[in-house]
Parts: sequence; structure tokens; C-alpha cells
Amino acid sequence: MRFLRAFFFVLLLTCPPMVGQAAAQPPPDPPAPPGSPWLPDPSRLPGLLIPDVNGSILPGLHEWIDRVVPPPPIAPSPPAPMQSSVGLTPALAALRQAVLPAPVGDPIFDAWPVDLEAFGEGQVLEVRDITPSAAPMMLVPIRQALLLKFRTTDAHGLPSYATATLVVPTTAWPGPGDRPVVVNNLPINALGRDCTPGYSFAHGFSTKTSLTDFIPPTTQLAVLRGYAVLIPDHEGPWMAYAEPYVAGHAVLDAIRAVRGLRPEEFGESRFAMTGYSGGAIATHGAVKLIDSYAPELAEVIVGAALGGVPADFEILARSMNGNLASAVFMAATFAVGRERPEILARMNNLAQWVTTSPLKDLCGSGFGIVGVLMLPIDVAANFADPLHSELAAAIYRVTRMEGMKSATPLYIYNGEQEFWIPAEGARNLYREQCELGVPAVYRSVLGEHVIAGGLGYPEAMGWLDQRLQGVPAPDEC
Repeated sequence: MRFLRAFFFVLLLTCPPMVGQAAAQPPPDPPAPPGSPWLPDPSRLPGLLIPDVNGSILPGLHEWIDRVVPPPPIAPSPPAPMQSSVGLTPALAALRQAVLPAPVGDPIFDAWPVDLEAFGEGQVLEVRDITPSAAPMMLVPIRQALLLKFRTTDAHGLPSYATATLVVPTTAWPGPGDRPVVVNNLPINALGRDCTPGYSFAHGFSTKTSLTDFIPPTTQLAVLRGYAVLIPDHEGPWMAYAEPYVAGHAVLDAIRAVRGLRPEEFGESRFAMTGYSGGAIATHGAVKLIDSYAPELAEVIVGAALGGVPADFEILARSMNGNLASAVFMAATFAVGRERPEILARMNNLAQWVTTSPLKDLCGSGFGIVGVLMLPIDVAANFADPLHSELAAAIYRVTRMEGMKSATPLYIYNGEQEFWIPAEGARNLYREQCELGVPAVYRSVLGEHVIAGGLGYPEAMGWLDQRLQGVPAPDEC
């Protein structure tokens, strides 16, 4: 008994978030993004009992956990601003509110704008000059850094907001036309609002500042080239890490915000995106949403380079579950659930304790420590075999954004020896976009995630630079 208590104490302190809930009944599905399938009724998911080797019926792991671990105390609370609670039970609505990121004490990140629905997508809500705090972090001379807060759209078409940092070089643009802009979609990979690049640039270095905000040095190289740089906080106010609709909307609305804020400087600029790993999720979402969400940007965005591409979560469910990457996978699943509460409804009591604790604001650097436990996702679900359920299949379909055509040329690269984000997903994306008529290039790079990121980076940046210079994109389809 002491061993069991110690085991669950460790799990409660360290287990990363996941899917499912025992206390609340599964709600009717909220509206899906345009073109996405409705998600299934969780009552049709697999049963709660599994047979043992002798054929007798024994409680499954999920049921055993819920018998040992009581549900956490979650007080009823009103729904979060602009988040639909239609069809949610009171218990699930309260859970949804409890798992949202905690305020960080800065209203530009925390405060929900009044009458947000009255603003257009990409309309600027607030601007803060953060040059004094951001300039020392850039390591290259800059004229100005602005933190923008703007209206965007969540995963279900409801008004939301996001932030982004605009960095402007000191030197004048030497080329023709308006200064080009690199949209640097960083791999935020985090659950708390103070883990974002925008928060770090506004408040200075902290223990939550990510090394990937600076390595590879995309922002610095672009500034030295004379380009402006736009760095979106693409997880949105609920920090919906890995949700491609939220990220795509935020990236596109950040571009709209810059063009609307300074039309005389950026109204005719070329914009090109780049993103690796978690940043590739945002880039993938953005390029596929241009036509339906921001068609006026189709001629403005001249290309997108994405590498280490997590384009298919069904593949990741095979490669990242139950190993050192499991904490990242489970954190992403939970974060998608912030926007899609049908996932939260499938969390067991253990997962509810974790996702309503301070761990709900964990930054990406903490996932590696938790990943040492190599826990499978089953320890957090309230039903058997969650990764092969109808719910999982529906989430895979929605987040894959299958059949949606990029409105801009693509450069896609992935490590051939990548074991956590296999090249299969990137190659499938390349083939899909070629079949849809998108000019595209694919590069298979030597190495796993980190090595491939370094080896594939120079050619990807060269390709991006050519697009910003106005050179037509090659098509290797």
C-alpha cells in the first residue's frame, strides 16, 4: 500500500496532461471548423472492461486509477469569455475553466477585450513599444520592437485575441518596394502565457525564456538582411499548443495587424513564413487557411518553409507515446483540449488533478524532465485504448487538415532518421500539396530532430530569402 501511495504521489506531481474525464459526462460536440467533421459521441467509445489472460473480466487501468484517485475539487465557475459552453455539463464547463492558463499579471496578455466581436480579424487592439526590453535580447541593432494585440479567431470560429512582436531593423530597406517581412513561427511548445516569446521580449530574460527563441538565429539573420521580423504568439490566449486552426488564424491575423498598423511601411511588403517543429504546426495551419480565412493575403505571402513537420498526429501517436517524448505528446493533447473540450471530457481523475495544478502552466523546458517517466497516454484517459478510439480518429482528421490547399509555395524538410516526428508525415504533406497543384520542394535531411534542424536550416533560409527577393518559387513536384 505504501508503494501504491508513493506511485500515485509521483504521478500527481509529474504526470503530464492528457485526455478524458470521469466525473463529467461527455458533452455534445461543439461546432468544428469549416470543412471539418463533427466529432463523435464519446458514449460510442470502447467499453471500460478488458479481459485478462484467463478470459475473466478485470477492471481496466483507467477504471482502476479512478477507483484509487478521487476527483479534484473543482468549483463551478462561469465559462471563459467568448468560449461556447453550449451542450457542456456544468462539471465539464467548470473543468474547462479550471484548466485554462493562469493570468501572468500583464493585461496585454491576460485581459479579454470588451466588445471583441465588434472588431475585424487582424484589427489592432493595443500596441506597446517594448524596444527597451527587447533590443538587448536581439543581439543585433534594431530600430524598434512593438508588441501587438489583435483580434483573431479560435478553433470554432469565435472571436479571440492574440499577440505578436514586430521587430524593425535600424537600416533602411535597400531594395525596391516596401521592406519584406519574415514571419518567424517559433516552436513555443508550452502551456503558460509567460512561456511565449512575446512575454519574454516584453519583460526580459527569465527562467521561462526558451532557447529556441534565439537558436537558430532566424530573427537576427533576417534583421541583418534588412527584413522586418514578425514573431506571433500563435497558441492564442488559452495556450492551445498544437491546435493548427488557432495557430493558423493567429499567424494570418498577425500579418493583417502589421499591414493595418503601418500601411505606409508594410502595406505592399512581401511576407514569408518559416517554422520548425512546433513552429511548423503553426505554419502548416496558416498556409492551409489562407484561401478560406484570409484570401487577401494570397498575393502577399510569397512562400513558407517548414521543417521537422508534425503534420499528422496519428503518426505522432505511434512515435511519441510511452517514451521520452510522451510528455510533449500528452501536453499537446491536453492543450488541444483547451479548445476542444471533448478531449477534456475523457480525462480521468489523475489527469484532472494534474491539469488543474500549476503544471498547467509548464513551459517546454519542463517536458523533458517529465518525459523521463515514459508514461503512456492511457494513464490519463477514462476509457480503454484512447489512441485508437473514434474520438482520437476525429481529432486526427481535424488537425491533419487533409485536402486543404496551401495558397503559397512550400519548402518542406525533415530528418530521414527522425524517430519522434517521422519523415512520413512531411512526405505525405509534400505529396498532398503537389497533387493539389502547389509549387513545392521537399528535402530529406540527414539526422534526427535536432541534427536535421541544423543541417536543413541553411538551404531552407536560402529558399525563403529568394522568395522575399521576388524570385519565383521552384516547383519540384
